[in-house]
Amino acid sequence: MAMITFKINRYNPDDEKRGHFVQEYQIDVPKGYTLLDCLNDIKWKLDGTLTYRRSCRSGICGSCAMTINGVNNLACETQVLGLNCSTVTVEPLRGYPVVKDLAVSLDPIVRGLLAVKPYLMTKTPPPTDQERLQSPEEREKLDGLYECILCGSCTSSCPSFWADKEYIGPHALLKAYRFVADSRDECPGEHLEPIDDKHGLWRCHTIFNCVEACPKDLNPTKAIAELKKELIRGKLG
Repeated sequence: MAMITFKINRYNPDDEKRGHFVQEYQIDVPKGYTLLDCLNDIKWKLDGTLTYRRSCRSGICGSCAMTINGVNNLACETQVLGLNCSTVTVEPLRGYPVVKDLAVSLDPIVRGLLAVKPYLMTKTPPPTDQERLQSPEEREKLDGLYECILCGSCTSSCPSFWADKEYIGPHALLKAYRFVADSRDECPGEHLEPIDDKHGLWRCHTIFNCVEACPKDLNPTKAIAELKKELIRGKLG
């Protein structure tokens, strides 16, 4: 058990005079408590006005992504005592419009996803007696792609997104390559065409912030490099 101070960035859109401000809370944190557990304690016992998103508590839904001591992570996976500090600063994900307190608008995330058509596209009719099959080798190509939980941490950490709000974002580009690399998808051009512009694939400057920010240890930068290869092959071919 340790007494921890939480400095939480607050924002109430209905209070224009106050705007953004930092509020401090102190609570006793037992061993094993995640940041989400602490936020729940603060909301349920100290300040019911605190606003944040959460759902699964298992690192699957991505709802509780936020900036913790300057680093993007999931609140439900962050062990507070493991941070080894007496003060924990909690902010909403940077780069996105803030709705209230730690909750940000998901519009930029959804806009990027819709652009890349993140679903399997085929031309041939589906088999009548079985599903569309893949070899183990073909299936292995999707490892490191399908695990994305769309928390938005990667795009929030990207300087290209900070500079260009029309940038599709590494989360969407990773999802695009997940289908381009899928042997069952018969329309890779449908995923590639929307990202072949200055607000898409070519806005990435290979900074690798997205790799460091991903709570699932995925590599959007590698996926982006593979997408560039696919586009160049198509143009040269």
